[in-house]
Amino acid sequence: MRHATRRLLVPALTALALAASGCSAGPDSSDRPEAGPTPAATAAAGDATDRLDVEAAPRGEATPTAVARRTTKGTTEAAESTLKVASYDKRTRRAVIAAPPRDTNPPGSGSPTAGPTAAAPVKTGDVIASAPAPGAPDGLLAEVTEVLGTTDRGTEVRTAPTTLSTLLADDKADGQVPVDPSTVDVEPLVEGVKVSWARTGGATFGPSGSKLPLGSLRLDVGAALATAEDAPVSAAASLSGFVQLAPQVEFSYDGSANGQSGRPAPGSAFLGMTGDWTAQWALKGRASAKATQRIPFAKLHADPVIQVGPVPVVVNLDLTCYLQVEADGRITLDVRQDVQGDFRVGGAYAPRDGWTPVSTSDVESTPVRTTVTAAGRAKATLGAEASVGLYGMVGLTADFAPYLRAEAEARADAATDGTASLTGTWALHGGFDLSGNLQLQLAIFGTPILQHRIPLGSLHREWPLASGKGVLAA
Repeated sequence: MRHATRRLLVPALTALALAASGCSAGPDSSDRPEAGPTPAATAAAGDATDRLDVEAAPRGEATPTAVARRTTKGTTEAAESTLKVASYDKRTRRAVIAAPPRDTNPPGSGSPTAGPTAAAPVKTGDVIASAPAPGAPDGLLAEVTEVLGTTDRGTEVRTAPTTLSTLLADDKADGQVPVDPSTVDVEPLVEGVKVSWARTGGATFGPSGSKLPLGSLRLDVGAALATAEDAPVSAAASLSGFVQLAPQVEFSYDGSANGQSGRPAPGSAFLGMTGDWTAQWALKGRASAKATQRIPFAKLHADPVIQVGPVPVVVNLDLTCYLQVEADGRITLDVRQDVQGDFRVGGAYAPRDGWTPVSTSDVESTPVRTTVTAAGRAKATLGAEASVGLYGMVGLTADFAPYLRAEAEARADAATDGTASLTGTWALHGGFDLSGNLQLQLAIFGTPILQHRIPLGSLHREWPLASGKGVLAA
């Protein structure tokens, strides 16, 4: 069945991306792109600090573009620019750079801001960082290698890939920015997926009218499972529940050692995802043992833009939420489990160690209702596969999978009157698995290219939830 992508539309921002503190130095005034820096960039240059603010960028047309031009000293320094990427062709790497109208101020706002002259607003060697634009839905980070000429839409240029270190240079930045749940594209993959999210004031859901924490996105789902062939009608299998998350992207960069000892790489960097996670699901019936059932139920995508000083950094987030059941077809369950906690996954760079994985999590779970009938084993997972990248290049993949595992063992007892019964023990365990990889594309930071994927390592924890003994049905 085909489902259309649903865009959650709401003005302004709230929660799924990054935040920190500081300022940036702008380009030399004699060698600045003709569109000129905005007043914010000029103020930052005057502050003469190397600690950049990290915050959510203004949305839409208000998102500034950053342009870095090589100065007479041979260095590149970025400044906010009123230039925009009018179009981009990924195949040819050609872009059209448009200058704003000469009068960029609305009537009554004061004297107009002078726009660029008829000369090309960009030059060969300039580095451009742009928010998502036509032909560049993941944003654009590129160096101008050739100015091809002017068109009725702007200046056409040929570009080549570049790195963040050419823009951030020797500055520092460190922060977390939450992603606005209203900007997340949600594509339901099964029938019955319901979406809730909360900005200011919260959003209600469910019969009790509960409210989501601010900045949270919630997906409710229910799915029928294949039932074991010998199970009674009353043991029809199903899995239902919700997942609620408020992830943030964590970003840091320290270029204070950039270029020393001939190294173009920064002194340190980090890219990752952190966040709070809450889930609840109910597993009922006797699931078939024919095969492991993995049921993706929703795909989520967001391209939050974070403002690192004058530079718009486009972060690409993708999550696939799934249900997974492994069963032997013999155990019948009626269990509901609550899970909540937090997680942090990512990659950290240091010159001596290169890129190293980071994965931590603190998760707790509690069953609120438990019935176990018959001997057997089953495991239910409500997880999310996530990827985090910059400007369309994946840097990190992770699979966060809280689960419930049930097992029961039976012993047959025969009486002298010929009757028999099954008695045994059962136990429930909660746990989670966290795994993933760092990808080669993290070279976008300006660090050495990875020759292979680096596993995050399998972080595994499990704890007892409940147990018991007594009569089990046949």
